[in-house]
Amino acid sequence: MSSTPSESSLVELRRYTLHPGQRDTLIDLFDREFVETQEAVGMRVMGQFRDLDDDQRFVWLRGFADMARRRTGLEAFYGGPVWHAHRDAANATMVDSNDVFLLRPAWPGAGIDNPTSGRLAIGSATPPGLVDASVFPLRAPASDDLLRLCREVLSPVLRQGGARRIGWYVSEARPNDFPRLPVREGEPVLVGLALFDHLTAFEAFARSGARARDAQPALAPWLARPAESHRLVPTARSALHA
Repeated sequence: MSSTPSESSLVELRRYTLHPGQRDTLIDLFDREFVETQEAVGMRVMGQFRDLDDDQRFVWLRGFADMARRRTGLEAFYGGPVWHAHRDAANATMVDSNDVFLLRPAWPGAGIDNPTSGRLAIGSATPPGLVDASVFPLRAPASDDLLRLCREVLSPVLRQGGARRIGWYVSEARPNDFPRLPVREGEPVLVGLALFDHLTAFEAFARSGARARDAQPALAPWLARPAESHRLVPTARSALHA
């Protein structure tokens, strides 16, 4: 079964650790130079975020139509003039850029990358919204029973709690064929993304005790270790925002 036309069939969840005080420097450079130029070679810049709980972390999502177009897009961008011109400035902000998972939608239509609101222009004010991102390390690749739990239990809880959009992703089993950019292979994960209108809405949901990543008893049979959690706010040019 294929993905819906507006849904990237592959997604990279990229979590960068930056030098102190360098996050805004990277975000300014990224939003100015690395959005349209990646999309011009067939990749989708789905969202860029500040992690509210770690001021040295920058998180972003990049989508692809398939493995072949992922490889050709990465080759074109990282071999092209824009990255060549700005790579030293970008790399100078980073301590580590290899915390990356290659994912696919957990089922057709499970992706979150068909936004109803467009990307803002350079210089715009930061848009509203908060993404609750949970990475669930699994003992084995996600089973049908686990995905049924996501669809039938966790997603309704998130919607009732005010989540505007929800995405579920699982690890892509095929090997990374662009080794210049490493990904964490051999580590099966389930990733849940939930977009809220703003931090206050998310905090109200969190206080209710119903948030998906607090459903550890239900998820326990599948988990290799506790979930990793991020409260993410969009940058000014993130396509994923409220």
